[in-house]
Amino acid sequence: MKYVRLTTDNTIRYGILEDEMIRLIDRTPFEAFQITDETIPLEKARLLAPTPFSKAICIGLNYRDHAEELDLPIPEDPVVFLKPSTSILGPGEDIVKPQMCTRLDYEAELAVVIKKQARFVPIEEAHSYILGYSCANDVTARDLQPKTGQWTVAKGFDTFCPYGPFISDEVDPSNLAIESRVNGELRQSSNTRHLIFPVPHLVSYLSAVMTLLPGDIILTGTPGGIGAMERGNTVEIVIEGLGRLGNQVV
Repeated sequence: MKYVRLTTDNTIRYGILEDEMIRLIDRTPFEAFQITDETIPLEKARLLAPTPFSKAICIGLNYRDHAEELDLPIPEDPVVFLKPSTSILGPGEDIVKPQMCTRLDYEAELAVVIKKQARFVPIEEAHSYILGYSCANDVTARDLQPKTGQWTVAKGFDTFCPYGPFISDEVDPSNLAIESRVNGELRQSSNTRHLIFPVPHLVSYLSAVMTLLPGDIILTGTPGGIGAMERGNTVEIVIEGLGRLGNQVV
């Protein structure tokens, strides 16, 4: 299924995307639900980020070529940082470049969406804790990243976690083409088969550190080819089977 979250009649609802039509469901995807008879054409829907989250758990340097372009060693364990819940941004919404930032970067990433509370999950059971997968952009104030010695400031501004447009449980996360484009120009092009730490390993590892809650997302890292965005640019993250996430920088 492809899950979406949207506003209709000033109410936030969830639905199932089927071709160009959304069929609303009576609850959330994190509990037993029924598909209703209510439908909304996709072109008339205002899509939100597919889930709210208590945290976005992000993995740094998880593609070998990205570590190499930053001249950093290949990590022996996942490099982990967090984005706050206030960083969330839906498809079509604006990324705000902070006044204190002189270089703002895009980072195309596969997002893993947690389905149910997870703690101490064995690798072989990780798939049962995943609702599905989506596109994400780990927006980064690159000039601020080395100044503080840690990444919370550079990664944690409001609007710095665009995510969407839908969640799909119909893809294999181990082999998906992933791209970023700025004003239509291809900037990143890779495949999730090049992840250093694959999705089941990340779910198991992170759940041994912290409790993962329904709706939380894991951003699995970005491939090589990172670069700057400017005000007025449109950035798109495109992942095979997961659609296109587009946002403008203001």
